[in-house]
Formats: sequence, structure tokens, C-alpha cells
Amino acid sequence: MTALRILRAAPLTTLQDAGRFGYLRHGISASGPMDRAAFQRAEAWLGGAGSTAIEFTTGGLSLRVEGGSIGAACDGGEFTLSLNGEKLEWPARMSLKDGDVIDIAPGPAGNYGYFRTSHEVDVPLLLGSRATNLVSRLGGLQGRGLRAGDLIPVGSRVQRRMSMHPRPAMPAKGPIRVIWGLHADLFSDDVREHFISEPFVISHRIDRMGARLEDRAGVFTAAEILSLVSDAVVPGDIQILGDGTPIVLMRDHQPTGGYPRIATVVDADLDRLAQMRPGSEVSFRPVTLAQAYALLKAGHA
Repeated sequence: MTALRILRAAPLTTLQDAGRFGYLRHGISASGPMDRAAFQRAEAWLGGAGSTAIEFTTGGLSLRVEGGSIGAACDGGEFTLSLNGEKLEWPARMSLKDGDVIDIAPGPAGNYGYFRTSHEVDVPLLLGSRATNLVSRLGGLQGRGLRAGDLIPVGSRVQRRMSMHPRPAMPAKGPIRVIWGLHADLFSDDVREHFISEPFVISHRIDRMGARLEDRAGVFTAAEILSLVSDAVVPGDIQILGDGTPIVLMRDHQPTGGYPRIATVVDADLDRLAQMRPGSEVSFRPVTLAQAYALLKAGHA
């Protein structure tokens, strides 16, 4: 049996596939990769990969291949990568054999990276997916984050297809684009204007459920924050909590929310927001729904 032995895993390291869709009405968010584009590029480096990746965080990851040979690729963020102590370029594609040790250390940028293999990760499907939902404790390896000593079996090899290697991701710049939210009209014109003209700061309170923002300009200090009847939320929704704190909901978001949502990050920019480290300044720019669809169709340009 070929397997991956976890030697070191940063907090919130999980197994993720594309996501578990269709269960939000039952209280289960889709989960899946925090940076979908990086997750997909890691597969493209291999010309086809198992559906499930190891998603690791800023502290990195170390693992050993046991019992066989596999192809592997890494992408996402900017990390330092070595194979058996020899430094490799990032991102990378590798051919690994029994006993090889991969070590991924913190790099200069990004919060999330992906390790994918040419074989399918052999953990059970749960509601049609292997994605780990840490809030619901579903999927992945016993519904939890990975830790040192875990053994992750890999099964059959995925048929390789001919494809061009992806281009390494170029850091995008500029404001995060949003569409005005369902409750934007509950905020005054002045508050909405300052929301798009003043920068916020990514706080240290970030995880797969959400990213809290520091409102150093006091945009929402004087705003009247209402408690609303809870309704469904989606990744990218920007809720304003009762104390005026903005929080951007991420992949493991709760199914419903009772705070006003001033805006929603467009899908084209949610990956970029997920990779912004604490202390980074972030500003927002509104676009129309039609523009958001056009960005999605254009491949997140």
C-alpha cells in the first residue's frame, strides 16, 4: 500500500477536494479549497491528479512517501520547498519514490498551499465528497485537521491527460471587487462611501470560516448595526457584527447569518483575499453583477 506519512502539519492543515455542494439547507457548507485557482493549478502541473489535495497553511507541511512511487505537485502562496533536503523551485512538479521526504516551510507570502498527487487519496466519501469541514467535523480524515503521525493511504492512479503546464500565478493588485449586498441600503450613504474609500486591515483572527477585518478608520463606529432574521449566507459575504467588526465569510462559513451584509466579494477575487496575510491592507471596489459574471467567464482576469 502506498501512503503519505505526515511528519509535521501546521494548524488547519486538511484534506480538501472541490467541495461538498448542495447541503447548505441542511447546515453544511461546501468547504473545499480556500484558493480554488491554486488547487486547480496543482492538478494541471500533473496533467491530472486525484480529486483530493492536502491543503496546508503558513506553518508548512512535512511528509514521507511510504510503500510506492507517485507523482506530486505543489502550488499556492509562496512557500519554500525541499525534497530529501534539496531545495526545489516553487511551485513544483515531482516524481516521488518510497522513503522520499517533502518539506514545505513558510515563505514570504500567502496563507494556503496545496499538495496533490497522481493517485486518489483513499479516504471515504461522505455525502459525495472528501472535503474536510472542520466546523461540522465531516469528511477528510475523521473530520479533523491533519497532524504528525497520520497515515494517508493513496489508491489508484488517475489517468494522465495531455495538457500544458499552467503559468505560475502572478500576484494580483488593486482593490478587492465586491457587489453590494442584500442589506447595503441599511447603511447610510456616508458609511457606504467610506466603506469603499477607506482601507481595512486583515486581522490575526482568520480561519477557514471567516476573516475578520480591523476597521482602523472607524467606518462602522457610528453605524447602527441591526440584528436581523437569519437567512442564508455564501462565501465572500461581508457581515458587519454587532460591535461594528467586518468579517468576510470563507469556505467553512455558517449556513445562516443574522447580521447585515453590506457586500459580497466576487468569486474572481475571493482566492486573493484568502491568501492575504494578517496585517495586509485591503480595500474594496464595487462592481455590477454583470461585471462579476464577466470576470468569472474571463477566468478571473
